[in-house]
Amino acid sequence: MNQVECGICQKLSHAAEPALFENELWHVRPIDPPCAVPGWMMLISRRHVAGPADFDDAEAASFGETLRQLSRVLREVTGALRIYLAAMGESSPHIHAQLVPRYASMPRDAKAWAVFDLQRAAQAGELELPSEEVARVSAAYRAALAERPPPGPR
Repeated sequence: MNQVECGICQKLSHAAEPALFENELWHVRPIDPPCAVPGWMMLISRRHVAGPADFDDAEAASFGETLRQLSRVLREVTGALRIYLAAMGESSPHIHAQLVPRYASMPRDAKAWAVFDLQRAAQAGELELPSEEVARVSAAYRAALAERPPPGPR
């Protein structure tokens, strides 16, 4: 699949909303609405790469440090107890890691994999989250990452 045919490539280059952070390897943005948890973020590879086994040297060197900084800053911005991380990449030619804040109080008391049930409920219209809260967290995350970005590629 080439960049013209790839929906993710098109989305990253023509998004209505700018990335919260990006460099030549990675793109960070909130999950597409509806969002079940304020601060649910996506780290997306800029190049077509299925996962870490297929990373080039720059992606391999950057991935861990990038995830660490993104997670630390998201935890600080949200006050979450922890940041869950899941990366599958089955639905597109771009690996995408989902960073999900786990707050002391979660809808339906969701923990661990149950947060993905929250996202399915939001997509089905069974769970509503004020878009203003999602926008507030995204703006705070963007500002914090501008001050403390992940290290650049080596």
